[in-house]
Amino acid sequence: MKLNYRLKFLVLLLCLFSLNANAQWWKKTEEAEKERSKGMLLFTSEFQVEATYAINQMYNYKFPEAEREFNYLKIKYPQHPLPDLLLGLVQWWKIVPNTQNEIYDERFNEFMDSSIEKAEKIWDDTENPEAAFILAASYAFKGRLHAERQHWTRATWAARNALKYLEECRDFADFSPEILFGDGLYNYYYHFIKKNFALLRPVLWLFPKANKDQGIKQIEKAVYQAFYTRTEARYFLLQIYAMEGMSNKSYDLAKYTHENYPDNPYFHRYHAREAYMQGNMEEATLLSKQILERIDNHEVGYEAVSGRYASYILGYYQLYVLRNLPEAKMYFEKCIDFSNQTGTKESGYYWASLLGLARISFQTKDYDKAVDYCKNVLENADKKSAQHSEAKKLLSEAKKARRKSK
Repeated sequence: MKLNYRLKFLVLLLCLFSLNANAQWWKKTEEAEKERSKGMLLFTSEFQVEATYAINQMYNYKFPEAEREFNYLKIKYPQHPLPDLLLGLVQWWKIVPNTQNEIYDERFNEFMDSSIEKAEKIWDDTENPEAAFILAASYAFKGRLHAERQHWTRATWAARNALKYLEECRDFADFSPEILFGDGLYNYYYHFIKKNFALLRPVLWLFPKANKDQGIKQIEKAVYQAFYTRTEARYFLLQIYAMEGMSNKSYDLAKYTHENYPDNPYFHRYHAREAYMQGNMEEATLLSKQILERIDNHEVGYEAVSGRYASYILGYYQLYVLRNLPEAKMYFEKCIDFSNQTGTKESGYYWASLLGLARISFQTKDYDKAVDYCKNVLENADKKSAQHSEAKKLLSEAKKARRKSK
């Protein structure tokens, strides 16, 4: 009997010891987490796990799922600016497929302003570098939208604030990969604006000098090293590679990014575009047919801008590869219709589609239509464009053929 009591007592002691050991272990884990994150929500393992799923859902255009999680985080951390920034980012990606669409602007600005207000309070009270990083990001996104809306004064003001707060968090090593993205954008787009926006050149004296090549390298590093900004870095790098004529890199990145986010219409159409530019016509046409099918099915984010890309690629393939004139005509007319829907008659795809219709009319001996299409291109397209030169040549041929046919 005494032995039985002793055994029970021993078991009780072991349990108490185990509980104490577990408590000590958990306490040490919490302390290690606080040390690792420096008390910043951005770097806590729990938040990163919670946010990663929602961020991926957002980039894959599963907006209800992303918003549900971000709203949960907003309830969980009501005074923290990060959930508002993420909810604002959802609105931004609703804008991305067609940046002329302004229906999400108000909600976007509400979330970004809320993020700025909360972050400024934290910054004023503690000068926490996390608050500075969130301020830099919030102002940067506001600047992006102002630039899209051609509100240049507001865009300049937002950009200066973004740079100011980016400097404030520069000394905190954990932000280095994220800061690379911001630095890279600044270094590249300083020169892009200088080259392409003559009216904005006087504004550049407000900003420090920049290095374009260094900017590209910094964004490339952010793609692989950053946690929060890597997909945004890919979004910009796709455009930069295309503008800089780095077609192989652009194709590889577009394909990889689309495979990661197969329901993102922007990455989908960019993959199709780059496959087309590489001459991978079977791949480009398959992707383009998927885009048109998704537009017909009213899938989220698939609209006329993506349709313009896809229908032109399919028209080109039908005309110049398969020599199927009726199919080519149908797709070129679709491209023109999509261009009219979005008010983008100045786009190369629009003029190339008109030129395609001119060629079809010429080949079917409808010379009057061929002449009309060519005149439309010559009167309205950029005189330095390839379409303008081709239309001029085809117009001469069509007029000559028309005279002979009479």
